[in-house]
Amino acid sequence: MPVNAALKTYLETRRSIPAFQMSEPGPSRTEIEEMLRLASRVPDHGKLAPWRFIVYSGAVRERMSLELADIAMARNPEMADDMIAVEKNRLTRAPVVIAVVSCAAPHVKIPEWEQVLSAGAVCLNLVMAANALGYASNWLTEWFAFDEKAHWVLGISGDEKIAGFIHIGTPKMHPGERPRPELADIVTFAGE
Repeated sequence: MPVNAALKTYLETRRSIPAFQMSEPGPSRTEIEEMLRLASRVPDHGKLAPWRFIVYSGAVRERMSLELADIAMARNPEMADDMIAVEKNRLTRAPVVIAVVSCAAPHVKIPEWEQVLSAGAVCLNLVMAANALGYASNWLTEWFAFDEKAHWVLGISGDEKIAGFIHIGTPKMHPGERPRPELADIVTFAGE
């Protein structure tokens, strides 16, 4: 395969933009569908597609954020006002939030762990697909990804898990670089 200089440059400079640093405009329905097609092109042993997407946009984000805030406040009645404000805006920080839902399950041939990893690959592909179309993106989980009551609000069934919420919008700022691990600290070569 030929060297893909544009992809290499992208990977050398890729950064997440915090969700609260995103604004309108968000992607159109056509752009979202293109992002999802690109995101779906991941390693998937057995072609199981052990994941699905839920796209949250428009006014539903406000309603769901308030419902999530109610759950958070019921769990922590002493929550400070500034945190209540954060909870009430969980899904409204970016114009579009896409949940990547893992549907991994026991299978006679395909290990469940591989199915989970495939959902993680979908999250990263979705981040990159949003960037490829000119949008900022951020892969988050947060407390409601792991809360059963919140799952009911979000449209997640009992046997599913959230792999991530991908927030997508127009960046309000340019991200600076952050420290990256030294290869000597994370790489072991076995052989030559």
